[in-house]
Amino acid sequence: MAKIKFNVITSTCVPLPLENVDTDQIIPARFLKATTREEKFFGDNLFRDWRYNADGSLNKDFVLNDPTYGGQILVAGKNFGSGSSREHAAWAIAGYGFRVVVSSFFADIHKNNELNNFVLPVVVSEEFLKELFNSIYANPKMEVEVNLPEQTITNKATGSSEHFEINAYKKHCLMNGLDDIDFLLSNKDKIEAWEKKASE
Repeated sequence: MAKIKFNVITSTCVPLPLENVDTDQIIPARFLKATTREEKFFGDNLFRDWRYNADGSLNKDFVLNDPTYGGQILVAGKNFGSGSSREHAAWAIAGYGFRVVVSSFFADIHKNNELNNFVLPVVVSEEFLKELFNSIYANPKMEVEVNLPEQTITNKATGSSEHFEINAYKKHCLMNGLDDIDFLLSNKDKIEAWEKKASE
């Protein structure tokens, strides 16, 4: 898992205007036997059954196989990541190279799994999401700016911007490239001092 510090990301986008995309569609169940975060393996199999035909050939109609679109931001439809709580879905998204997923609603467990894997889920209004899709289709080279310190997302094609919410602890971890264990270790002295004081 790449622990990359997150600040401001400006990128083109990949549009996936489908609602209720569940974790089995993000990474099919047959790939869950793997227990380690081999990012390339999971990234290669992100949306596997949509990216490939039954004979293993590329489905040229699926957006990840369309060279028109690319970038570090996935713009998805409402209710992204529903279904089972498998963390592998977040591994696949991160392994493919997405740093941000934008939607008007995320399933809670999947949203937390993304945050734990250094992918930022950005919740926007349905109106803003619709405008994003329209802008991307009008110009696939348009960019979106995601500013984590300010907690804003900006459609650079229109200038429209929205504020998004994020847990303060997760924001700190993303901005400093820390997972939960790293955070505890970075506060080891404070924890030991508190334990010593509590035992007195």
